[in-house]
Amino acid sequence: MSKLPADCLDEIFEYFEEDKITLRSCLLVNRLWCKISVKSLWIDDWYYCTSNYNTLIACLSKESKELLFKNGIVISTTNSNPPLFNYASFCKILSINRVYITVEKLLLKNQQYNVSSQNQINLIVQELYKLFMIQISPLKELTFHGDDLKINFTSYPGAKNRLKNLSELYCSSNVSSKFFYHLSQFCKNLKSLYISFERFNSKGLSDLISVQKNLKCLSILQHRGDNEVNNIIPLLTTNHSNSLIKLSLYGNYNVSLSFIANFKNLQQLELSFDHNDFEDFEKLQYVILPNLKIFKIPYHISNNILITFLENNGKNLIEFYAGDDIDNSLNSIIANFCPNLKKFYAIFKNSQLDTFKLVFNSCQFLESIKIWCGGDYLSEKEAFDLIINHSHKYLYELILYYQYQAQTELLPDELESFFMKWTNRIPQKSIILIIVNDEVNSLGTNEKNLEIIEKYKKLGVIKKFDVIDCDNDHYN
Repeated sequence: MSKLPADCLDEIFEYFEEDKITLRSCLLVNRLWCKISVKSLWIDDWYYCTSNYNTLIACLSKESKELLFKNGIVISTTNSNPPLFNYASFCKILSINRVYITVEKLLLKNQQYNVSSQNQINLIVQELYKLFMIQISPLKELTFHGDDLKINFTSYPGAKNRLKNLSELYCSSNVSSKFFYHLSQFCKNLKSLYISFERFNSKGLSDLISVQKNLKCLSILQHRGDNEVNNIIPLLTTNHSNSLIKLSLYGNYNVSLSFIANFKNLQQLELSFDHNDFEDFEKLQYVILPNLKIFKIPYHISNNILITFLENNGKNLIEFYAGDDIDNSLNSIIANFCPNLKKFYAIFKNSQLDTFKLVFNSCQFLESIKIWCGGDYLSEKEAFDLIINHSHKYLYELILYYQYQAQTELLPDELESFFMKWTNRIPQKSIILIIVNDEVNSLGTNEKNLEIIEKYKKLGVIKKFDVIDCDNDHYN
């Protein structure tokens, strides 16, 4: 059997980074596969369990181990031999919160958790930070929040080299100014920044934002109705008006949105707010964002205002996600002003079938559509019939979102009829079918329907079938 070179295997294993079962199987093939696949297994600390931290502690320096021992911390390891790899060097995605949580679990597992364990946790985490800052390859993604950050590791030896190429940062606004200031001295190439605004707004956050050279994506979550975000808006509009291509605003947002007009290169805009009387969007309805491709809107926006916005910006949209209170007039506007949509989150009541047909006739490039089912919305059969009779050749993904406590009305014969008709489409294309529910009796819970789905998966008609709950709905 011919051997693939290491660089080819590297690229192949990147596709399996979330498939840990396959990667663990690759460990057993030969030494080369083991050496390469182990890097993918250790790239993201989200997947680390207590045994991973056992291994990391085994990788600590002699001085660190002695320090832990002097403080009464003895972590048993499953293997007395030296570690096979420099495991810490493989980590590129690090969450401070998860480090603390997993170290606490490790102490519990080793029956060392007592009233002084917080100090023990901090000491272990401190030595692990030292290990990471010395050994890891340049970190790509870092997550931390104010309550998590008890140790300022930016001052550790090696921190500059490990953090200078950071591309994604998830943080809260209440982290100490000192930490943000240190980070801003050498971390100047962030592409994505996600900020959760808390009660306290660190002054150092402004320093970090101001030094970024090419910020592409910004996401802001505001928990309270205060206007802390106003402090950074001038920095954003002055320093990043040309570079920003994605902007997401969430939570209890209570500031003017007029600043969004400054970002003429914006390609993706996501707005989602907690309160029900949001009216500031009217200041954006006449704004033209010539590069806008993806648009997600909050609930409770006046349809008339939204219609004006779509008249100005709809022709370039390829993805559109709307709230659950849009009416028939807006669906008609979507059909008329958004002809190039590829993905559409559609809310149609069972009285709006003609409008649904109009959307399909006008949006001929649709690849994916998400439809609400049950109650006042379409039944599964109505949705399937519309897909078969009115969708165009590019469509390949159907997402059914079940209204709360809805019950499936689809008969197995009707489901099989849909798949049989799908096989006759030209060109032939395997379908992705996703069911989103909240523990309701959807077609994904019917045993006979699941047998039919399995049958057509084996025939290649179904490329992917999945049932997910509302909280894990990443198709929104």
